[in-house]
Amino acid sequence: MTNKTFYLTTTLPYVNAPLHMGHALEFVRADTIVRYKKLAGYDVFFNTGTDEHGMKIYERAREEGMTVQDFVDKNFETFCEQVKMFGISEDVHFIRTTDKNHEEAAQEFWRRVEKNGYIYKKNYQAKYCVGCESEKTDSELDDNGECPFHPGKKIETINEENYFFKFSEFGDKLLSFYEENPNFVIPEFRLNEMKNFIKNGLQDFSISRLKEKMPWGIAVPDDNDHVMYVWFDALVNYISTLGWPKTAGDFEKYWVHGNPTQYCGKDNTRFQAVMWQAMLMAADVPNSHQIIVNGFITGEGGVRMSKTIGNVVDPRDIVREYGTDALRYFLLREVGSFEDSPFTMERFKDAYNSGLANGLGNLVSRTIKMAISYEAFPNVNPENDWLIKHSYCAKYLDNFDHKNAMDEIWGRISDIDKAIQEQKPFQEIKIDPEKAKKNVQDYINEVFRIAWELQPFMPGTSEKILKYISRREMPEAPLFLRK
Repeated sequence: MTNKTFYLTTTLPYVNAPLHMGHALEFVRADTIVRYKKLAGYDVFFNTGTDEHGMKIYERAREEGMTVQDFVDKNFETFCEQVKMFGISEDVHFIRTTDKNHEEAAQEFWRRVEKNGYIYKKNYQAKYCVGCESEKTDSELDDNGECPFHPGKKIETINEENYFFKFSEFGDKLLSFYEENPNFVIPEFRLNEMKNFIKNGLQDFSISRLKEKMPWGIAVPDDNDHVMYVWFDALVNYISTLGWPKTAGDFEKYWVHGNPTQYCGKDNTRFQAVMWQAMLMAADVPNSHQIIVNGFITGEGGVRMSKTIGNVVDPRDIVREYGTDALRYFLLREVGSFEDSPFTMERFKDAYNSGLANGLGNLVSRTIKMAISYEAFPNVNPENDWLIKHSYCAKYLDNFDHKNAMDEIWGRISDIDKAIQEQKPFQEIKIDPEKAKKNVQDYINEVFRIAWELQPFMPGTSEKILKYISRREMPEAPLFLRK
């Protein structure tokens, strides 16, 4: 039984709309790390789920003529079906922010922060984007006074008495924490952005809403007139899913000792790396271990995907036509590990044909065919312990660099293709059969190694290749044959 534990969580998507390509990127990358850690012998807790409170959920349910609870129940089921399309691990833990245990944990978290003196009440005015579920300063709005991430959506004005979190008291504490943990945010330039944000001065932020204006949320302890601000409640899911406030069991095992790691998009960095860390400090709960930040998936030319513009590519359409592993391949190899990257159908089809159908798929078919024809199958022994110690992807995955890991694998594919072209086993078999067979055995050994390395990235494809090699049989159909 392993003593090594690892905890990884995605952010929680709202259940007001279908999952988009940015969600797919986060889920696929997180799942790849989870699978890699399991292969490396870790006991892993993988968390995801749905954020089900807040104004945008409340308004969308009203638009559809449903009770809010019925709306979130329906959309949670849809969410579970959608994430299956991305090929995430079956033992993932799902949490909903409407779960009773989560609600109780969020209220206990509030009480501890309040007891420590970091919550107070005041009247205030603020501009608020319902799409982002966050306050906006004038400098964060465009020339039309709109949120650049949600054009056309009216900016709300909040004018009421709310509870506030003393965020302003944590600037020095957070900067000291970053200095002690220089790899806390990956990539480094995102950490530098957060340092600059803090150095510009932290402002206390509202953590409640008047129930009479927005009733859909977790009740503030000992105040029935207020519900918690959606972000304050939702962030607590990362520990409530582990049974917190109980300190034993899963919380101790995975949060305290499991290097708790969080994936997010770059628009979420401030919430995960700054606000949430200050909240943890305020509640006397250990901080996260690392925050891994993805760039955006864009349209051509770096333009943000938008239904209005018409440049949206739906991940569900990709999976239905090309399969889950084809989507995973593109997101893991053709998208920058930390920078913004475009996703267009033209780029996807080019990558599919060159990297999958004519690359990996062709190599598997031709090497297995030669091994069968020349009776040249080696005795392949899947020594997982040896392979993980000598994995050529490990050095990249340890740093959450999926793209370079995939490029390493496809470099090996190119090397085998080159060796076949130079050694010409189909000619050598007539001149020196033993030499030809030895070369083909080497190819198969390398293809086996590639299939093993692909397990975290493209698990379905990896399983198929390993099966063909172990059974010494040709693929039933070419890999990556269009459906």
